[in-house]
Amino acid sequence: MTGTTTTLTLIRHGETDWNRVKRIQGHTDIALSTQGERQAVLLGERVAREVAAHGRVFDHVLTSDLQRAVQTAAPVAQACGLPLVRTANLRERHYGIFETHVPDEIQAAYPQDYSRWQSRDPDFVIPGGESTRGFYTRITDFVAQLVREHEGQHLALVAHGGVLDCCYRLATGLALSEPRAYPLLNASVNRLAYDGERWQVLSWGDVTHLDDEARDESNDTPGSVSASASDRVDPRVV
Repeated sequence: MTGTTTTLTLIRHGETDWNRVKRIQGHTDIALSTQGERQAVLLGERVAREVAAHGRVFDHVLTSDLQRAVQTAAPVAQACGLPLVRTANLRERHYGIFETHVPDEIQAAYPQDYSRWQSRDPDFVIPGGESTRGFYTRITDFVAQLVREHEGQHLALVAHGGVLDCCYRLATGLALSEPRAYPLLNASVNRLAYDGERWQVLSWGDVTHLDDEARDESNDTPGSVSASASDRVDPRVV
């Protein structure tokens, strides 16, 4: 890493009731659950401890403008004494007609579209929504803009599972058609660095600030998918 390394701390929003039952959210504006609100408080307390120990932690705190992300980001910005910058550029993938449904409902109502989704075709555009490739391009273009405009700084980005997934794939070169083998946990802290030439994953899936009751590994770790559903595109991140 060089002296101009830019660091991104990516934080997934806290849990929602829809996360718990794997109902597709996408751009649908869902608030945090009671558990998610508690996760956000614990996250803010972690950042406050880091500020007390090290001084300035982040130069800027940005968040998706969807309320589940804003509610999670607010304690982070408050702990840092920074304004909270809301942007639609960090929104989750738009899932179009799939939104508000669980996978079994999608399969029953839209069997052909469901099959295309499950094929992991990155160019399949969900009716009324985005393709995986279009979503990835939207997110990575914005990230490229951020690292140009904030070279050498440390940014906190509070967003969604799909956004974190795009960033991990950007940093590691993992193809869009490949399934993930890394967690995308609610209220987790995930750090990437860019030195102007290459990306590096510094840490991933850090939920040490959450107690056992507030952790959601059983709901959002890839390995928790049952064998009978192991070939299904994981809906738990959206």
